[in-house]
Amino acid sequence: MVETATVKVLIIDDESAIRRFLRASLDPMEYTVLEADGGLQGLRMVAEDKPNVVLLDLGLPDIDGAEVARRIREWSSVPIIVLSAREQERDKIGALDSGADDYLTKPFGLGELLARMRVAVRRARAAGAMDPVIEFGDIRLDAAKRRVYRNGEEVHLTPIEYKLLMVLVKNAGRVVTHRQLLVEVWGPAYFEETHYLRVYTGQLRHKLEADPARPRYITTEPGVGYRLRTD
Repeated sequence: MVETATVKVLIIDDESAIRRFLRASLDPMEYTVLEADGGLQGLRMVAEDKPNVVLLDLGLPDIDGAEVARRIREWSSVPIIVLSAREQERDKIGALDSGADDYLTKPFGLGELLARMRVAVRRARAAGAMDPVIEFGDIRLDAAKRRVYRNGEEVHLTPIEYKLLMVLVKNAGRVVTHRQLLVEVWGPAYFEETHYLRVYTGQLRHKLEADPARPRYITTEPGVGYRLRTD
C-alpha cells in the first residue's frame, strides 16, 4: 500500500479548472498537492520540491509537455502520468517515447487515475531516484537547469556534449559501452560511429579535466567504452 500522506503530487497544467478538480479530489485523500501552470515552472518545481509523481498536460503555453518529460528524464526517474485531451495514437506514443510512464485521455475517471498513480509511485520507490544536483571533485552538475560548473565557473557544453555527459553520470562508476553511448546520444542508426565518441569525449575532457591527457573523471576502458569516476 502507498501511504497517501507521504505522496507529493505535482500537477503541471495551464487549465485552472483541471487543477482545481484534481486538488479537490486529492486533498481529502491527504495527498500533498503542488501546482504549476507552465512547463518551465513545472521543471523548477520538480527539482526544488521533489514530487513523488507528476501529472502532466501536453498542451502547455510555454513549452510542449513532451519536451517537459524529456527534460525531466535527463536527470530524474519521478513517475510522469500524462493527462491530455489529445487522442491521436501518435501523441500517446510521442509522450511515452519522451519519458512519460503512463497516459490518460481527458476526460478520465478519478478511480483509474488513482490506481495508476499508486502503481507508478510503488515502482519509483522500489527503483530509487537521481538527485538533480550532482557533485564530484571540482565538478558540479545542476541537471534541472542544464548547467555544469568547474571550480565554481560555468562550463559551456554543446547539446551533444551535455547529453553524453548525462549518460555517463546516470551510469557513474560503471562501464558504458561504445554502442550504448552511441545509441543513447545519437540514436540507433549511429551504433557503429565510434569516431563520434572519440571526438566528443575529447571535447568533454578538455572542458572538465585539469589534465585532459590524464583524465581523472572520464576514463577509457580500451576496446569497450568509457567510465565516469566520481571518487
